[in-house]
Amino acid sequence: MKEIINYYYNFDIVQVEEYNTYATFKHLGEDFYFVFFNRTEEELKDLVTLTAELKLKGIRCHDIIINRLGNVLTKVGDNYYILLKLNASKNEEINFITLCEYIDKLKLNSTNSKLYRNNWGDLWSKKIDYFEYQIKELGKDKPIILDSFSYYVGLAENAISYVNKINRVVGISDNDNIVLSHRRVFYPNTNLNYLNPLSFIFDLEVRDIAGYLKIEFFNGENSLLDLITYLKIKKLTQYSYHMLYARLLYPSYYFDIYEDIMNNGVDEEKLIPIINKVKDYEIFLKEAYYEISKYTNLERIDWLLK
Repeated sequence: MKEIINYYYNFDIVQVEEYNTYATFKHLGEDFYFVFFNRTEEELKDLVTLTAELKLKGIRCHDIIINRLGNVLTKVGDNYYILLKLNASKNEEINFITLCEYIDKLKLNSTNSKLYRNNWGDLWSKKIDYFEYQIKELGKDKPIILDSFSYYVGLAENAISYVNKINRVVGISDNDNIVLSHRRVFYPNTNLNYLNPLSFIFDLEVRDIAGYLKIEFFNGENSLLDLITYLKIKKLTQYSYHMLYARLLYPSYYFDIYEDIMNNGVDEEKLIPIINKVKDYEIFLKEAYYEISKYTNLERIDWLLK
C-alpha cells in the first residue's frame, strides 16, 4: 500500500497504518486517509462538486486529493480507493449539539441530487428479504443469530409498515428539510468518519439524529435526554416527526453487526450486548413515543405502548 500511495501521489512516506478497507498516514505534518471507494461513479461526480461547495461555504469536510494521473480514483488490485486529507483532528468527537448544527448547514439542491435518499421503506424491505434468504442458506451454524433474528425482523417490519403508512397518509412536503446527512453515524462519532465525504448523502434531517440516538443508547449514553433537547430546539413537520420515530424503530444497530458477522467473519457474540438490552430499548421507544407525541399526533404502535 505504501508503494502505491507514494507512486500515485508523488509522496515519500515511510510508515502507513493499514486496516481492512483503509490506510492512514502522515505527510508533511498532515493526516491522510486512503479509503476504499464504495459509491457509484455518478455519485462521485456529485461528491466532488459537493466538497467544493462545502469548502466555499466554510463547512468542514476532508479534502479529496487528485492523483498524479489527474484522477480521483486510484486502482489497487481489483478495487478503487480515494485519498483524503483530513481537515480536523481525526479522533476529536462530534457531540450531539454539533451534529445538529452541522447537518443544518447545507440543504439539497440540483447539483447534488444523485446523493438524495428517502426510499427507506423500499430499501429496508429489500434488505430484510436478502437477510432472510441469507439466514436460510448460511445461518445454520449461527445460534445467537438464529435465536434473535426473528425479533429484529419483526421490529424492522414494524418500521417499514410505519414508513409506508405515513408516506401514504401524510406525505413529504416542501417544509421537510432535506439536508446534508450520512449513510451511517458511528460511535464514537469522530471527525475521521463524520467529515468523510464518502459518507455524505442528502436526506431528511432526522436521519442523522435518529442514527446518533441509537448508537448513544447502546453505548450507555442518555439518548432520551438528547431527544428531549432536540425536540425543544427544532420544530419539525408532522411527517418528519413520524420519520424520526420510524428510524428509531428500525434496528440498524442489530443489522449492522449481523452484516459484519455474515460478510466479514466477526464473532456473533458481538450481538450479545445488543440482545441483552432488548427490554431497555423497548422502554426507550415507549418514552420516545410520548416525548414526540407532545409535538404531533404520532401514529400509535399498540404492542409497544401496552
